[in-house]
Amino acid sequence: MGSEKLYSGKCECGKVSFQVPNLRKDLTACHCGQCRRTSGHLWASTYAPAYQDMVFTADEGLAWYASSSFATRGFCRFCGSSLFYRMQGESGVGIAIGCLDETDDFKLAKHIFVADKGEYYDICDDLPQLRKL
Repeated sequence: MGSEKLYSGKCECGKVSFQVPNLRKDLTACHCGQCRRTSGHLWASTYAPAYQDMVFTADEGLAWYASSSFATRGFCRFCGSSLFYRMQGESGVGIAIGCLDETDDFKLAKHIFVADKGEYYDICDDLPQLRKL
């Protein structure tokens, strides 16, 4: 994994925990219906370019759900934490920023699927907003 900074993260109950280097510092907030349903609101994530670089220190709770014909979502089957999003055929993985232990290096950079956002809230920043992806 080299001398890159190593980030750690976990689900709420700790039955999924991991370490991963080389995360994208710009966060994406997804407002699509699936992300809102699986997270309870919008889903903010970073990105690791190589899933195989992740080291799981606990994976007893890790489960994957085929949420569409082109992507799967990783979650903890014990506490329900929404942790990962992975496109079929890609080497990388989206990681929920909320599951990381340290988030000082990251900042929100854009909103996607804003055409699908909930009626109950407004986006009140000046970041780019993409209607879809």
